[in-house]
Amino acid sequence: MSAAPAAGLREETWWRSARGRVTVRAMGNSTAYPVLRTDDASTAYTQARRLCALLEQEDEVWLTAELRTVGEVRRMAALLPGGTFEHVTTRTDPVTGRYAVFDLDVTTADDAALEAHLPLDLMEEVPAGNVVARFAKALGDGAAAIEWHGRWPDEPAAGHYGSPPYDGVQIAFHGDRAQRGRWTEEHTVFVHVTKFGDLPRARRLAAHIGSEVLGEPQLGW
Repeated sequence: MSAAPAAGLREETWWRSARGRVTVRAMGNSTAYPVLRTDDASTAYTQARRLCALLEQEDEVWLTAELRTVGEVRRMAALLPGGTFEHVTTRTDPVTGRYAVFDLDVTTADDAALEAHLPLDLMEEVPAGNVVARFAKALGDGAAAIEWHGRWPDEPAAGHYGSPPYDGVQIAFHGDRAQRGRWTEEHTVFVHVTKFGDLPRARRLAAHIGSEVLGEPQLGW
């Protein structure tokens, strides 16, 4: 297990498991409610954007993707030249036994060199804007996610108040878990709320896109 500071917000601890990387925040994680599942990525993106219209969004959007082919790496490197690439699974040097860091320049490495390191994870925080939609269109068949963080509006009459840094909207492409899990054919849209949960708000948000809360709440970001 290793500890590292979160992106300017709060301390986090994470570890890799057979199902992916699990993140636990020192201040507690959000509660994530699945509100849409679909096999159409464009539908997931469109409905997530409808939810984002209700959110007081932060200026940055968090993107992650598992890249399975050289072509996908090339597309993402062109779209996100400052992106961070790393091995999906931990690798060790066959000679020294030490942890092997991915240090190739993806913009100059040849196809054979990149192929030897696949699959790769891409992680990048970008300004909200057109690049997010282009990222969604450029995805391949690997698991990926888009996270819009922000604050839900206060609803004093209902006793509900926004809870940054917990509130937000997430798409898990080819996944059904807010924290990275097994690969699925379908894509899932989540709404994130306070670490204490807020099912009534989640239900209202789901209704906004003509849906409902689909199953149990999950550990969020």
